[in-house]
Amino acid sequence: MPVNANGKEHPQHFTDPSLYLNRELSWLHFNRRVLDEAIRPGEHPLIERAKFIAIFSSNLDEFFMIRVAGIEKQVEAGIRKKTIDGFTPSEQLERIRAEVLAQLELRNACLYGDILPALAAEGITIARFDDLSAGEREALNAYFRKEIYPVLTPLAFDTGHPFPFMSNLSLNLAIELDDIEHGNLKFARVKVPSVLPRLLKLNDIEGLGGDPACLRFLWIEELIQHNLALLFPTMEIVQSHQFRIIRDADIEIEEDEAGDLLQTIEKGVRSRRYGNVVRLDINPEMPEFVRQLLINNLEIEERNVYEIDGALGLGCLMELLKIERPSLRDEPFIPFNLFEEQRNGDIFSAIGEGDLLFYHPYDSFQPVVDFIDRAASDPDVLSIKQTLYRVGGNSPIVKSLMKAAELGKQVAVLVELKARFDEENNIVWARALEDVGAHVIYGLPGLKTHAKLTLVVRREAQGLRRYLHLGTGNYNPATGKLYTDYSFFTDDDRLACEVSELFNALTGYFRYTDYHHLLVSPINTRKRIIEMIGREIDLAGKEGGGRIMMKMNSLVDPATIQALYRASCAGVRIDLVVRGICCLKPGIPGVSENIRVVSIIGRYLEHSRAYWFSNGGKPELYLGSADLMPRNLDDRVETLFPIFDPALVERVKNDLELQLADNLKAWKIEPCGNCTPLRNDAPEVNSQERFMKRRTQKKKKTGIKGRLSMN
Repeated sequence: MPVNANGKEHPQHFTDPSLYLNRELSWLHFNRRVLDEAIRPGEHPLIERAKFIAIFSSNLDEFFMIRVAGIEKQVEAGIRKKTIDGFTPSEQLERIRAEVLAQLELRNACLYGDILPALAAEGITIARFDDLSAGEREALNAYFRKEIYPVLTPLAFDTGHPFPFMSNLSLNLAIELDDIEHGNLKFARVKVPSVLPRLLKLNDIEGLGGDPACLRFLWIEELIQHNLALLFPTMEIVQSHQFRIIRDADIEIEEDEAGDLLQTIEKGVRSRRYGNVVRLDINPEMPEFVRQLLINNLEIEERNVYEIDGALGLGCLMELLKIERPSLRDEPFIPFNLFEEQRNGDIFSAIGEGDLLFYHPYDSFQPVVDFIDRAASDPDVLSIKQTLYRVGGNSPIVKSLMKAAELGKQVAVLVELKARFDEENNIVWARALEDVGAHVIYGLPGLKTHAKLTLVVRREAQGLRRYLHLGTGNYNPATGKLYTDYSFFTDDDRLACEVSELFNALTGYFRYTDYHHLLVSPINTRKRIIEMIGREIDLAGKEGGGRIMMKMNSLVDPATIQALYRASCAGVRIDLVVRGICCLKPGIPGVSENIRVVSIIGRYLEHSRAYWFSNGGKPELYLGSADLMPRNLDDRVETLFPIFDPALVERVKNDLELQLADNLKAWKIEPCGNCTPLRNDAPEVNSQERFMKRRTQKKKKTGIKGRLSMN
């Protein structure tokens, strides 16, 4: 058996299940870290803490819609194949349920025992209907009759009425009715309309204004429950019970059989409402016979039922962000816009002086928007090619592309219709681009195009010149304010030539594979990453030392993990910043004792991907769109691009070092998969705050001339 750098034996192929963490549990541990941002007092202002409760809850919904739904399908199909860490599908569901129940208990204890009482002390309360005065209840009932009653549709369930359909993520009331005329018990369902706000602001309702300094809210479902008699005037309301369902929302696309991908995606989006139910949320007070009625008619198992105290579907707490209480919110941060403050927006001249690297949201995303807009209106620009994955609503970038097409420029856009939960948005933009004459490609069969690329061809005195924007994040100004991502601008021919070939491969039949600088999935990303890990192993053997730093959202790919294990055994120091899923077990003696994994959860969502290799004193750095997951390496078009400028490589290295030094917002991943806050005796470091502080200081020094390297 081979030995590691310390002379200890280690497994050659690293196939033992005990060397891996379960993907699904690792994700749940990540979401637990998100929840901890709400739980830990003093980490964030009160409304921001409520926001993290909402994010945690929405994340969990999506996890069930996609990941749990997929495992349920495996169980139904009788699949017993074990994951790389040794779990069968049924075993995974058992462990998922136990972990989720524990997390939901923590969430509710935080919300009802801490955050809501603290908000009440600040004059912001979620009231109970029964605690209101008689006059206030009457004013609310009048509001109900005018604004809510016309929207509701009561649906009976009996021999003459089939069990009503319930859409994904719908909040419902199960109602027990006593038919006074016929003397028997009946059942009905009322859906809480999603077109109305979940939290009614009582201050805005006539007769309930009160003290403007004290904001009061009420759950809309509670008001509906107290007015059900209007919907069933000839019956007695025995009881009503809230419940909420989550369905399988993963669209299955048989692209080989699909003549039109656009129509296939549209059909899939519509069918998402009808997927199998994977979770039923109920309150513990629901009687057993109502519970069984729902289980039987929704065709689910007991494992799909989750008893939750209090309000269901807490993603709606994002509505609290509309409250204008600066003292309860994060202090506003205005990002640094170097183009605007030092170069008067002359972006092409700036790129011509040297490569540019920005780090959002600390550096403004506006230069990316301006780059596309300037290209659209510049008479010397002949062509714009771009990939779009998630662009959001009211996108200024798409509007600029439309303007470019209307001005007669050659515009080619690959709009990825398969971007999960953004399909409808992307369909709208794809059609709008087609309507103005842009060339629109909907993606490649069997692959999602996740790469972030823009190519602008411009006529200049010396001839045609190609300008690039390459990124780690989406072309979405909204997420550009919330996600940490790198943006890279260059006119380097080495990259421009390969990006041109990649676009030709995306839009035509030619499949270019001879990439020397770009790493392109599914062609060469895994191969090249593993080769660079292997190079560190070789150099460590010859010269000693060796170091790798990687930052990504998820680390799942077994072949890459095994290469990192081999590097650790060879004595290479490996530091990983992994926001979410991590299937690698760090700190195992003789296997991964030289690997450290941290996860940073803070005000901004860590989203950038960076891969740095010491390379014997000649560091190499790649940035881009790809995580180290089988889906990113095999089933998507991804790009990682090299940074050639040593100053920019050093800058990103320093960024990574700062994040690895974080001891306030970082978590250490333990060999067992659990996470512990990374606390030590070193001076306190909050990396996100440090980045914000640096940009604030730069804003105070505007007017300094020099290269746009953002050092």
